[in-house]
Amino acid sequence: MTCLGYWTPHPKRPNILLNSECKWTAATIAMKPTEKSATKQPRRTPLKNYTLSETIFQELRNRLQRGEIGAEDRVLDYEIAQEYNCTRMPVRQALLRLASEGYLMGTTRGFTLPTLTTQDIEEVFEMRRLLEPHAASSVIGLLSEEQHMALTLAYHKARRAAEKHDAQMMIDANVAFRSIWVGAVQNKRLRDTIQRFADHAQIVRSTTLSHPPTQQIVANGLKQILDGFLARSGENVYKAMQEFVQHAQQQYFLLAKASAARSA
Repeated sequence: MTCLGYWTPHPKRPNILLNSECKWTAATIAMKPTEKSATKQPRRTPLKNYTLSETIFQELRNRLQRGEIGAEDRVLDYEIAQEYNCTRMPVRQALLRLASEGYLMGTTRGFTLPTLTTQDIEEVFEMRRLLEPHAASSVIGLLSEEQHMALTLAYHKARRAAEKHDAQMMIDANVAFRSIWVGAVQNKRLRDTIQRFADHAQIVRSTTLSHPPTQQIVANGLKQILDGFLARSGENVYKAMQEFVQHAQQQYFLLAKASAARSA
């Protein structure tokens, strides 16, 4: 550091000089040029690795939402690393984060979808019934005309999927519709909680949205929710969302029971 001005002796410590235009402390002036501060600098994660890990996390979560990772699939870190042409470290960071948030489960042979019991699924639906109607009705005055249009397009995509019995199109439309209104929720903790609970039960999404009669029920439910949003009616949105979650629960357990009977 270069200082201008004149030097004067310290009034009590003549061996220390003070500068008229610099406010150095005695400890700083007395420090030898080669002496380093004992204060440790905070360790920082390289920006490049952090950004890549976040990118991988978001992409894998999107795949989970779209049902592209099934119950029998294993997510292996070295395969993802090859896909992104990177080391395993950012991949492991993303996978461990997905596991900590309940999206995946770590095993000795990679990561898989978590195994959910009947009670687990019932609890997920209970949380959805408690949170989603309130959250959806809270955004009626926040949605823009552009978001109304996006919701409408997502609904029409769901309707076409139901007509074609296209499971993947229905999943994509359902995820898109949901992401729009959930993204408008102002409470970040509430928003993240709703998204996680819906994403955790991938088996529900894959079971119900691949069943043609249920696809029609889902499309009809989305229409009721959409009408409430367009009318900016909190009461209608609340009621429509309650019915939507209730129908999803009923259809899932009916299909699960039928599947178990066929396997018996």
